[in-house]
Amino acid sequence: MLSKKLKDCLDSNRIAYTTMQHKLAYTAQETAGSAHVPGKEFAKTVILKADNRMIMAVLPASRDLDLRILKESLGAKDLRLAHEHDFRDLFPECDTGAMPPFGNLYGVDVIAAKTLTEQDSICFNAGTHRDLVKLKYRDFEKVVKPKVLKCTMVQASIPMQHHMSDYWE
Repeated sequence: MLSKKLKDCLDSNRIAYTTMQHKLAYTAQETAGSAHVPGKEFAKTVILKADNRMIMAVLPASRDLDLRILKESLGAKDLRLAHEHDFRDLFPECDTGAMPPFGNLYGVDVIAAKTLTEQDSICFNAGTHRDLVKLKYRDFEKVVKPKVLKCTMVQASIPMQHHMSDYWE
């Protein structure tokens, strides 16, 4: 089930979207695979603490954040991954780790990875570990107004096999 804030936001902005359910999964790669969504189109959220304020980074499941570059781009003195206890209360209607990339609905600044902007559509967790939303990237950008930064690197752990090419970049 979609988080109420997300559903209300999409509906009030007249954003066309589809929803789907998949088997229970906790990591972005597992979720993308379970839902048969290419990793470059699955938008995962990473919560960071930058100089004592929370920010939400949104990037393809097939990429990792480059914290060094992101820290420089933000002009932050300190940047680290946030602990769950740091942000759990910010997203009360969401399962921990399944927050939609709409940090603006929860008072959290959003950074979108430049690589995500190359996608026509994105898919993401809708507040649970079973529900997904798919919509046009440009609609996401219109509503969320993220700061777009070049801040990712290819995951070293992604297998470079031909049969995976449909799902991972």
